[in-house]
Amino acid sequence: MKIAVVALGKIGLPLAVQFADADPSHEVVGVDVDRRVVDLVNAGTEPFPGEAHLGEKLAALVPAGRLRATTDYAEAIPGADAVVIVVPLFVDEATGAPDFGWMDQATASLARHLDPGTLVSYETTLPVGTTRTRWKPMIEELSGLTEGSEEGFHLVFSPERVLTGRVFADLRRYPKLVGGLTEAGAARAVAFYQAVLDFDERPDLARPNGVWDLGSAEAAEMAKLAETTYRDVNIGLANQFARFADSAGIDVHQVIEASNSQPYSHIHNPGIAVGGHCIPVYPRLYLSTDADATVVRSAREANAAMPEYAVARAESLLGSLEGLRTVVLGASYRGKVKETAFSGVFATVQALRSRGAHVLVHDPMYTDAELTGLGFTPYHLGQDVDVAIVQADHPEYAHLSAADLPGLRLLLDGRRVTDPARFTGIPRLTIGGGEPVGA
Repeated sequence: MKIAVVALGKIGLPLAVQFADADPSHEVVGVDVDRRVVDLVNAGTEPFPGEAHLGEKLAALVPAGRLRATTDYAEAIPGADAVVIVVPLFVDEATGAPDFGWMDQATASLARHLDPGTLVSYETTLPVGTTRTRWKPMIEELSGLTEGSEEGFHLVFSPERVLTGRVFADLRRYPKLVGGLTEAGAARAVAFYQAVLDFDERPDLARPNGVWDLGSAEAAEMAKLAETTYRDVNIGLANQFARFADSAGIDVHQVIEASNSQPYSHIHNPGIAVGGHCIPVYPRLYLSTDADATVVRSAREANAAMPEYAVARAESLLGSLEGLRTVVLGASYRGKVKETAFSGVFATVQALRSRGAHVLVHDPMYTDAELTGLGFTPYHLGQDVDVAIVQADHPEYAHLSAADLPGLRLLLDGRRVTDPARFTGIPRLTIGGGEPVGA
């Protein structure tokens, strides 16, 4: 097959590599608007760090002629048996409304070069109904082809279900969901993904692991939103429990461990923030089509309020944060990932600045110049500081001690990653930890 992958980001590029690696006879072309990314891929070099096995696979596949990249849709799309789109969908932070700008441009570009008989699969998470009501008419109008026949094209939705850093492992572990607009399109999608993916044995599943046809694009769209929204709602519940536990002097983590010791409770961990491209975003996509989703809306609001809650706790213990040197540990939205999308660092810094604190930011994955570019003042371990707030659970922070933060008067560990024994004599707060310990 010739396979085109549109957008070579942290999901799209590993997908392109997976497709090329699946069969030596496959020709895979990735298209991206970023010339730097295209040049690096064509050099067999990974354009971003942290994805397991990506570098070694690129170094083997590109010189062998099995994978190449281009900025030109006219090179990538014509003659393709399948086109897979993984272009980012943005969400307005203020309103929560989806911004289809980049996806509209990509869809228009591929439609103008689409050949009859091509399978078009969207993997970007979408509001329910988008594949049928937005992409189908747009592609039909610009391509002059009719969806649903071999003389036209087949359109499906098949959500990515992987986590950056472990994409290749997740592609094997989780069933590949597909939903078509027609039975013929769904059948084409099932055959395509069966040809390019391998799956681990999963005796825990009710049916064999592999490609699962959900019967419609809408069902596949909702499945992706549901599995991620569940996590946001669950974390919202955990954070509500944590806030009550703080007020009652209870360690909520003991409560959660006890509750989860039986098979019907799966309470997640509370924390200072919920960030990233997925968990804080996809519930908003769901809310854009379900105005009655009060549970989802309440959970999203509760999670968004956690940075303010954490800073308020620090303020209540110290009396005031005015003029205090305060370091936020972690710019990334989660540990071991160099990404600040919807990171809690922004709301945490804002809450501190609004109280008159002198705010600095530390992150082992970012240079001083990168932190400055994000609008932060860099902090180096060993510099004097009054307050430290752990925002990201980088493994390096598990080894911090009071000696790394001289002058420290309060540690608020928003991820419960630090060792309290290393901060003897210094008050240490956690989310849901009840009373401060260590003083």
